[in-house]
Amino acid sequence: MWTRRQFLAKSAASAAGLALSSQGVFRDAARAADDPDALRFLARYQECTDRALQWLARMQARDGHWEERGGMFAVPMTGLAGLALLCEGSTLTQGRFSRNIENAVEWLLSRIQPNGLIADLRIEEERHRYMYGHGFALTFLSQVFGEENEPRKRELLRRALERAVEFSARAQTRLGGWGYVSSADGGGFDEGSVTITQLQALRAARDAGIPVPKETIDKAKDYLRKSTRVVRHDPDPRKREAGVTYSLQGGGGGDVRPALTAAGIACMFSAGEYENELAIQWLNFCMRSIPVGRAPHERIRHDEYTHFYYAQVIYVLGEDRHAKMRPDLAEVERRDPSQRVLLKWSRYREVMFEAIKSRQSPDGSLSGSGNWGVGPVFATAVYSIILQLDKAVLPIFQR
Repeated sequence: MWTRRQFLAKSAASAAGLALSSQGVFRDAARAADDPDALRFLARYQECTDRALQWLARMQARDGHWEERGGMFAVPMTGLAGLALLCEGSTLTQGRFSRNIENAVEWLLSRIQPNGLIADLRIEEERHRYMYGHGFALTFLSQVFGEENEPRKRELLRRALERAVEFSARAQTRLGGWGYVSSADGGGFDEGSVTITQLQALRAARDAGIPVPKETIDKAKDYLRKSTRVVRHDPDPRKREAGVTYSLQGGGGGDVRPALTAAGIACMFSAGEYENELAIQWLNFCMRSIPVGRAPHERIRHDEYTHFYYAQVIYVLGEDRHAKMRPDLAEVERRDPSQRVLLKWSRYREVMFEAIKSRQSPDGSLSGSGNWGVGPVFATAVYSIILQLDKAVLPIFQR
């Protein structure tokens, strides 16, 4: 796994002259020397990505935060938009978005509560759903922590991250998940998508060197296991399909949800468990339930959220990891290339990037999934991250 500084040093040497965008030299060609196909693909969609990032930069408020219409979701939007700008290659001190990133960091630090919660509790909606924002802010701040060289600011960030991790641990429910608010404030209610957000945030903090209680992670993994329901049986456990349900508090019933299932796989991969039997069964369900290739412009419920995690999953699988998880599918693909399953990153991005590009408005923003979407800041930030996964700038999104 590369650090951001290792990546930036190598890309500066390898990218020059290999690709151009409307902005000039394509500065942040991830692993260009190792993967020229990825470089060419990034160049093909660079104009789309540039326009999306420039739109995000314009949408940032003067005090450093982003929000959806009506002042909604300020903390989660600031965390996600900040991640999208970091994926471009900019840091706290370098790059065209360095000032935007610095302002976002300062705004989030100013929103840390005495108990470690990162939230803007003046916003009514956030008071009822603050764990989402806390998770995305924790992820973003963990990624910038390693880039801060000024001792005083670095110590300030370190203390903020430690307190935020401690709050997440205290907010966990007895069943091992997280809800929209802390367990104490929410009566122990748990919900799968918030649980995923917290797990990825804690992984980002741990990778940045912030202590994370092992028991917190273990309880969360057990929560996902208990939230799983098999939907297609097969004598071979590698061919079963299973999905993640909405909540355990009510007994784990209800329909399994593709978005939560894809997010669960991403968390499993983050833990290095690439051939985990549960992850394989989740992947089987996602292959059938998430439209890719069959109808590339088809929109589904929570489309951008679903692909935010599913793209991470397919990116980690790369070109050949799926063959280890499902050797039978790899054999089918070998015998008949027309039957290719969309578990290769090169094939996924070929289809989905075109779909994303088709959703770009004249102002550069990327549209969400209609009534089920959060808003244009969310959709633009999420899709911008997907378009830039090949850059591998951020540790949280590296293979």
